[in-house]
Amino acid sequence: MERYQRGDQVAAQQLVDLLSGRLCAFFSGQMGSPAQADDMLQEVWLRLHQARHTYRHGEPVLPWMYAIARRVRVDHYRRRRRIELREVASESLHNVPGRANPVPDLPTFGELIAPLPESQREVLILLKVNGLSIDEVARATSSTAGSVKQKVHRAYNSLRVLLTGAARGPSGAGEAS
Repeated sequence: MERYQRGDQVAAQQLVDLLSGRLCAFFSGQMGSPAQADDMLQEVWLRLHQARHTYRHGEPVLPWMYAIARRVRVDHYRRRRRIELREVASESLHNVPGRANPVPDLPTFGELIAPLPESQREVLILLKVNGLSIDEVARATSSTAGSVKQKVHRAYNSLRVLLTGAARGPSGAGEAS
């Protein structure tokens, strides 16, 4: 990163090669659309280039990078919401029948964490998908390590309830727990 700040093009390409996979996983885990993840990845690299002077020598690169990526994701979400409020989704214009015999599948990671609040999804992805430490996630999300631990604990509890409720099936839906 320090070489990139000094204008080394080889260092810039190395950063792109090393970090694009992690960034793409960060975006894909929350967006579900590879096209949207690619758009946000390009936006992150533009912003990283513009903000490279703000990186402090000797500090870890990943929390700094994920803080920028998080802002890109938030901005993308807000922009998408404004568009969705004004436009009619093309899916609602066509009635495409579903499969005749739906096969019960296991949910994808994205489907599994979709019901969680945004802050819990974010820490899960940063911790489990991207492999950041609690302290790195805290720096990337501008929060404390205790707050990150609390969010991930609540996310685990919510997932446990969702998974045990799904395992019981419709027969256990009306029972009190």
